[in-house]
Amino acid sequence: MDPVTIGICGIVCLILVLFLFNMPVGFAMALVGFTGFSLVVSPEAALTSVSTEIWHIFSSYGLAVIPFFIFMGNICFQAGVSERIYRTAHTWFGQVRGGIAMATVMACAGFASICGSNAATAATMSSVALPEMERLGYHKALSSGCVASGATLGVVIPPSVVLIVIGLYTGESIAKLFFASIIPGIFLSVLLMVTVGIVCFLRPEWGPAGPKTTLKEKIKSLPGSIEMVLLFLLVMSGLYMGWFTPTEAGAAGSFFALIIAAIGKGLDFSGLKTALEDTVKTSAMIIMIVAGAVIFGKFMTITRIPFEAAGFVAGLSVPRGLILALMLVIFIVGGAIMDALGLLMITIPIFFPVAEGLGYDLIWFSILITIITTLGAITPPVGINTFVVAGTAKDIPLETVFKGVTYFLPAFLICIILLLLFPEMALYLPSLSG
Repeated sequence: MDPVTIGICGIVCLILVLFLFNMPVGFAMALVGFTGFSLVVSPEAALTSVSTEIWHIFSSYGLAVIPFFIFMGNICFQAGVSERIYRTAHTWFGQVRGGIAMATVMACAGFASICGSNAATAATMSSVALPEMERLGYHKALSSGCVASGATLGVVIPPSVVLIVIGLYTGESIAKLFFASIIPGIFLSVLLMVTVGIVCFLRPEWGPAGPKTTLKEKIKSLPGSIEMVLLFLLVMSGLYMGWFTPTEAGAAGSFFALIIAAIGKGLDFSGLKTALEDTVKTSAMIIMIVAGAVIFGKFMTITRIPFEAAGFVAGLSVPRGLILALMLVIFIVGGAIMDALGLLMITIPIFFPVAEGLGYDLIWFSILITIITTLGAITPPVGINTFVVAGTAKDIPLETVFKGVTYFLPAFLICIILLLLFPEMALYLPSLSG
């Protein structure tokens, strides 16, 4: 068989291995990539290539950025920062109809800015916000839907682990990816809150107003979120001003997260131990995905599928917008049936050369597919965030969570359309950072 045919068979085998045997995506990509490389070249060349790539990956200084940012998020979680963010948003907006749900979205955005994970944000805000909304009589579809949807901001808002991995894998600037995601992330957050307002206008009984708070209580609640704002500004301003590399920004963020936890006295030895353990587990999983993706990417490269696909697309006499639309549909479908990071690692070697060949800015394209793929985190039949929320809230059936998130799907689509129409949403801040 010629290399292209072997490459196509490899992609099919990867999908079968993932779904029939439920193998972790990192190991599946490594297995298929190694086997395919052996068939195209030789087993000896495959061993040499894999050993070289594994050594290069695990000895990379830049890869340290992943555990640093994950550790920062875990420290803040164990120190109770997420609860304080929610209480602040609750105090300021809880007294209006649907205000608790809006506060939940805002708290998801705030926690996402120091966490960078969909699942972690979904689990955290489920345990913090759902009991309060249940106490106030919120409809379970609205309460669970806003938590599952708001938690997707963990991938969109920096320091997103997914954006970090995209940067490491493609060679794009991680700092520019972070800045590119800020405006779309803010727009998406606002759209989610507007959705809550519309739902509560149409169904007032779904989101009753919470107790009123005085100005004094509002001001008194601000210290609960100031620490998060300061931590976010430290990381992003350090990157913007050139004080930190992304890895140094993660280290500085982790250090100041520890200081915040110490000052607030919200972190004991048990919490620190748990934060360290969770950081090691999550980092190992992500690094293995990166390693598997690199091996699979080397296999794709020698089969020349990315180049053949780019050349084929470039030769089509159809508008490039139609080709982009086709790619986006693939990302939407793929995001609904598998994890966002795993999907991106599989598709990047194929679709990034195509996007570049079509003349699209890869920073903009990265943000676009990140938002589209994370939409899959709340889309049936998989929707990882919906399972996390349903698993955390034992009294809310999965079908109720799916019903709730359908109200928020238009917000994602509007954000995607705006990003397509106005690429400057993603490109303006990176242009300022140089």
